[in-house]
Order: sequence, then structure tokens, then C-alpha cells
Amino acid sequence: MPKKLIIVAVLFAALFYFTSFSPIFGQTNEEIEKELAQIAEALRLLEIAEKPLKEELSQLRVKLTDIERRINNVSLSIDRLEESIKERSQDLAYQKMLFNQRVRNQYIKQRSSSSPLLLFLATDEAIDLTQEVWANRMVARRDQEELIEIAQNLLALQKDKEFLEKEKVNLAAVKKTFASRAQFLEGEIKGAESYRAQLNARQKELIAKKLASLNLPTSLGAGPLYCVDDRTIDPGFRPAFAFFTFGIPHRVGMNQYGALGRAKAGQNYDQILRAYYNFDGYQDSVSATIKVNNGNGINQGSVIWTGALEDYVKRIYEVPSSWGDEGGFEALRAQAIAARSYVLAVTNNGSDSICANQNCQVFKTDPKGGVWDQAVSETAGKVMVSGGQVITAWYASTAGGYTYRSSDVGWQDRPWTKRVQDTTGAANGFGELMEKAYDKESPCFYAAQGWRAQYNKSAWLKAEEVADIVNAILLAKADGGSQDHLYQSDKPHPYGGEVWDQERVKSELRQKGIAPFNRIDNASVNGVDWGVGKTTSISFSGDGGSVSFSGDEFKDYFNLRAPANIQIVGPLFNVEKK
Repeated sequence: MPKKLIIVAVLFAALFYFTSFSPIFGQTNEEIEKELAQIAEALRLLEIAEKPLKEELSQLRVKLTDIERRINNVSLSIDRLEESIKERSQDLAYQKMLFNQRVRNQYIKQRSSSSPLLLFLATDEAIDLTQEVWANRMVARRDQEELIEIAQNLLALQKDKEFLEKEKVNLAAVKKTFASRAQFLEGEIKGAESYRAQLNARQKELIAKKLASLNLPTSLGAGPLYCVDDRTIDPGFRPAFAFFTFGIPHRVGMNQYGALGRAKAGQNYDQILRAYYNFDGYQDSVSATIKVNNGNGINQGSVIWTGALEDYVKRIYEVPSSWGDEGGFEALRAQAIAARSYVLAVTNNGSDSICANQNCQVFKTDPKGGVWDQAVSETAGKVMVSGGQVITAWYASTAGGYTYRSSDVGWQDRPWTKRVQDTTGAANGFGELMEKAYDKESPCFYAAQGWRAQYNKSAWLKAEEVADIVNAILLAKADGGSQDHLYQSDKPHPYGGEVWDQERVKSELRQKGIAPFNRIDNASVNGVDWGVGKTTSISFSGDGGSVSFSGDEFKDYFNLRAPANIQIVGPLFNVEKK
């Protein structure tokens, strides 16, 4: 079968795998593992299809570069020839003029010396004149030879120019053919890369669902925050490393613990809301009928409750009523307005039904009562609007000192979301952030997420375990094909492949001439974008030397390779050592 048909067949097979994927919600772990296997096979087939295309494109680019160089050289040669032809033409015209002048002078002298009487009368003068005539004839002959030589050179230059012009035309035609083929290959590869991006996005979606096993609530209404401060736990070994994340998902919109901190600092609900949202103002006396379903999203499951907008908001269990007695009453008022705005936006003013859990916002059929009722009543009918529309007022429990635009977390961009350093003043270090963040009271403000049954149920890692993660990154960078073997080694391969353990990874590095790490002695975050709240660089040193990685790169492979369910769950993280 021709190579092109094989490539098409492989791409078709990969496409079949991708189009056979099922919706992620409601899948069992077994179904997830099966789908991961399909993705892996699709990516493998895609790599097979892309390889010959990329090789041919690489060769074409080399040829195009060479042709472009040759065309440039030919163009320069043609320019030089044209200059030489111009100079030779001028020389030829000048020499021709001199030759004509000499011939004319010689003719005149010959005519004047042809009289026998003149020769008889002045014999000596006649001898001199004869010598001069012969001398002129010799000069004229030499001029004639020079004219012939110049003319021959000029003809040769003209022929060289014509040859180079034809060569230039031929090279341009070849370049056009190669460029057309390269453009086609680039389009094919771009399409394959787009398809790969879809596959990788799907894989990330599945891995994100696995991360959900940490049971990190997106908002306070999902239940108590079970984040543990591992700094107080002794794992029983030294050295020990733990990776602490600031905040928990999703960090868009109002920071609930941040709102509490702002209320305690004396801010009212308007100041709190404007800190977290871009909006034009408020619309008052809004009313609607709200329907609540027992599913996990908008218009899912069955409707289990229907009632007026204000009755619905009184049944929202997103923040503790006790905050009202702790100096946080304005945070309750801000939460009431955010919840009211959110439900109207996502249900199209009540046309659709909304779920009752943290996938939407937490609702119970019994009124919450207490100070919460007071906060709802004092803000009755009040919602935030932007461009004449009620905004989707997202919120989350703990932002870790920073909130983000919706587009920063992979959602559709919404102009009312904003990036905020949620602190009492500028914070340009971990210490300042821990001191100044409005949500520093949250147990999830700074936490190492995940744990193991041993080591006092902590997220602390041994020096050789951190070395293994570092080695995995080094191997993945050296050999992209190894990534399928770099899942966490304390669990089976997620879709039936082979997981390489610590020793196998080190062996693979040695074969590639790379010195592996057996242990890590020190680790430090040495780069942070304090403007947006993101770790940009992290460094390690040990028996294998020193190495640095970007924050995103390390986080991705850490979450792939770290044991148990230990994870880095946000863009801003730090490393601690015992």
C-alpha cells in the first residue's frame, strides 16, 4: 500500500477512536480506564501517521533553504554580470572610437605621402613618414585585436547571463513546487496537531476527574474544608519534601474566605463585590420563579423544588451563618447578591432548572434561617449587571490570595471576571502573601493536597521519590515516547501499558547519556509571577547535579508521577523541607 494511503488509514483509525468517546459525566472508573486506553491508542496511531509527514517536511525545508540560497547567489551573479556587460560595452565603444580615429589618421597620412615628387624632394622625411605609417598600422592592428577580444568577452558574458536567467527561472519553478508541497504537509501536520490537542484535552479532562478523588470543594457550601496543614505532621523520615498549593479550585469570582476577611477589615458588600467582579451596577427588585433539580447541572434530573427567587436564596447553604456573628455580616450580604445573580444568569431568569449541589450552588429545601435570612432580606431583589445583563457571579471557597479570569481556568472568557491579588497590600513573597491575604484564615489557604496510609497520612515525600519525579521529567524531555511509561509507579498503568519504576527510569536516562538523580538534597521555588499568582520556576539539587523546570512543567509531571493521590492543585505552589 502506498505510504500516503497508509497515513490516511492510520488517521482514520485514530479519528474512529476519538469519535467513539462517551460523555465523561456518569462514567465508572473502569469506563474511564477504557477510554484512556482508547486515547493512548489514538495518540500512538497519530504519531505513526505524523512521523513520515514531519520527516518529509523537514527535508523539504532544507531543500527550500538551499534553493533560496542558490537563487540569491544566481541573482547576485546576474547583477554582477550585468554590471560587467555594461562596463565592457562602454570599453568596446571607447576602443572602437579610438580605432576609427587611428584608421582615419593613418589614411590621411598615407594619401599625403603617396606623391613621388614629395618622396624625391625629401627623402629623409619620407623615411620617417613611412616608419610612422607602419607604426600606426601596428597600433591599429593591436586596437583591432583588442576590439575583437572585448567583443568576444562581451558575447561570453551575455551567454552566461542568459544561462543564469534560465537557471533562476528553473529554480523558481522548483521552489514553487517544493513550497506547494511544504504548504500541504504543514496543513496536514497542523490538522494532526489540532487533533492531538483534542485528544490531549480529553485526556486532561479524564485526569481532572481522577483529581476529583481529592474531594476538594469548589465552594464552602459543599461541606467542611478537610485541608490538613502537613507542616505540623512528622512523616518519620528525613529529608522530607512536600509541595504546598495556595488555595483550591477554581479561584474565579468571589473568594468566600476573602470576602470574610474583607468584611472583618471593614468593607461593605459593595466594596467586596467590586473587588471580585467587573460590573456596571445593581438591578433592584428582581423577581423570578426558580426550579431546582436533583441532577448535576442545568436542566438535569428531575425538578424537586419550585419557588420564588427570594425563597430560593434563603435556602442557599454556601457560607456559615455564624460568620454574621464574627464580623462577617457584609460577606453574607455579598454572598446573597452573588447567589441571586448566579441563579438568574444560569437559568435564564428561571426558564431552566438548577442543580442543588456544588456543581451549581448548594441548596436545601429547608430555609437556612438566622443571620442568613437577615442578609437575604436586606439585599432582596438585588443583582449585579454588566451591559444590561445579570452576570454569572461565580465564587469559590479559597483563592489562595489570587483570583483569575474565567478564561484562565479554561472557561469561556467573561468580562466581569477579573484577576486580583487578594491582599491588604502588595505581596512579593510567600511570607508577605501569608501575612496579607484576605483568605489566610481558610484551612485550604496553604496546603499539601493528598496523603498516604503510611507516614502519618501525610503528603510528605522522600528524597528518592522527589528524585524519581525529577528523573521522569528529564526522561520525558529527552524522549517524548517515554511519557506513556511515566505514570505513578505505585498503581497499575491507567490503560494497560507498562509503568517504568524508579530503577527503569534511571536506566533509560543512563542509556541516553544523562546522569540520573538517586536523591534530592534541596528544592526551592526560584521564580514566581506575583502579579498573577503563578509559580514559574522550581530548582532541585542532589547527587545528579542541579536542574530547573518551569512551574507548569513540574506540576504536570508531579501530578502524573507522585504516589497515592498527592497532587499540586493550583498555579501557585511552594516546596517545604523537613
